[in-house]
Amino acid sequence: MHFATWLLCFFSSSLFALGSSAVITWHNTSPTAPHVEAVPEWIHHGIDKTVSALGELPNNVIPVSVYYMKHAKEPVPWGEILRGEPDSIKLYIDEHASLSALTADWTLYHELAHLYHPRLDNHDSWLAEGLATYLQNVIMLKGDIISNRDFVERIKAGLERGELATKQFAGQLSQISNNMWQLKAYQRVYWSGVAFFIEAELELQSKCADCNMVKLLARYQTCCRDNKTINVSQSATVFLSYFDMLAENNMFMPLYKRYKSRRDFPYISENQIIKILNRYTKQVAVR
Repeated sequence: MHFATWLLCFFSSSLFALGSSAVITWHNTSPTAPHVEAVPEWIHHGIDKTVSALGELPNNVIPVSVYYMKHAKEPVPWGEILRGEPDSIKLYIDEHASLSALTADWTLYHELAHLYHPRLDNHDSWLAEGLATYLQNVIMLKGDIISNRDFVERIKAGLERGELATKQFAGQLSQISNNMWQLKAYQRVYWSGVAFFIEAELELQSKCADCNMVKLLARYQTCCRDNKTINVSQSATVFLSYFDMLAENNMFMPLYKRYKSRRDFPYISENQIIKILNRYTKQVAVR
């Protein structure tokens, strides 16, 4: 059996018990000896932590394409989700990255989080990337990959970068989102979306003591996800309308309409971030 084919079989079978199985394909090279087991274990771990935090993945099979990068500055310099039947994930990894470095990196958790929402229009990239960034931190917190303090500090630092980038990339958020790739306005787009979900989470908390974004998202997967007729340009409106229905409150859509036309960066305090932390941990919060 060819080495790459053997690895493909090993990877797929090793994840089968998780409910959602992953199939790996190496695209620009065969894996190095240390990565024969390390990469499958890393993705096994990532799926396990994601499912534990967010519930079952929508797809039973997740195709994962892995590419090596030479002289990379991070363990996973780049990842992206490719929409299709089924959705798949593309990951670029440092050819020398260790298992511990891969596991501590946020990229895999971010891309797996994208699988929980439908494809959204480019104008709404801030919503898609904000949700995935928000959830990656929830996954890493609940999976004991980062500490309570790490959670608060990472979100604080990201929001600060988003505020700084808003001064550089002026205009309505939806317009900047539509041109995010050309402008390289990632920080404004991603972290404006995180601020949106922090505000939404806090409003949920004020209206429903037992509600949070993760629970709503899990209910969305079973009640509403499989609508294939939604036009992409309307997908954010439909997506958030379902959230309003599930929360039994008209809160997501008004917040969305306000955010998509924003020219400023929203203010989120450390105290608000700690309130979010307390929604997802039973430990004593940071002081």
